[in-house]
Amino acid sequence: MTKLFFVRHGKTKWNLEGRYQGARGDSPLLPESYREIEELATYLNNFKFAKVYCSPIRRAKVTAQKLVANLERPVNLEADVAFQEFNLGKMEGMKFTEVAEKYPAELDGFRHHPDKYDPSKIEGESFEELFERMTPKIKAICERYPKDNVIIVSHGAALCAEIRHLLGVPLAQIRTKGGLANTSTTILETKDGKNFKCLAWNKTDYLKKKLDPTDIV
Repeated sequence: MTKLFFVRHGKTKWNLEGRYQGARGDSPLLPESYREIEELATYLNNFKFAKVYCSPIRRAKVTAQKLVANLERPVNLEADVAFQEFNLGKMEGMKFTEVAEKYPAELDGFRHHPDKYDPSKIEGESFEELFERMTPKIKAICERYPKDNVIIVSHGAALCAEIRHLLGVPLAQIRTKGGLANTSTTILETKDGKNFKCLAWNKTDYLKKKLDPTDIV
């Protein structure tokens, strides 16, 4: 039985400002995010992990490095481009309010109607393209670690879409449970790397703070 612990990176300056970061945009973690990663580590120390993977984008990689440093048992960390955030093209760096004015159809599709999302105008990445790069990597991890726990530190939009995809949720319904909070953990288990069961979704009860709308994507 493989258990996958999907962790969204700590909160950043652009998260607080309501800006899209995407695959090429980035901003530093907030000072308080380092404390929240330590709180996450305290929870994850209840488990033993065989490996930690992360996106190579700085906000996720720094989250993973800080997390690994606070785990009681040594574990290797590997960055992989498969776990990058969506490429959001021209929307990256823009505030959500600005995107709503300039690219209303693309924003509505991305946030609420994934089955109708067409990223060609913004020169971005489709949901199908995201699944094509993330799913094979996750299945390979399950094959490599058939009886272990593995952490994957990635990004809100990418994780939300990919996790729901692994669970067999139709594209049109991928956003129905809402997004994922910064420094949250979602846990899936699988016996065969093909069929997945969700044990915990968007778990944040180990964080000593009250969530606000800027925490969730």
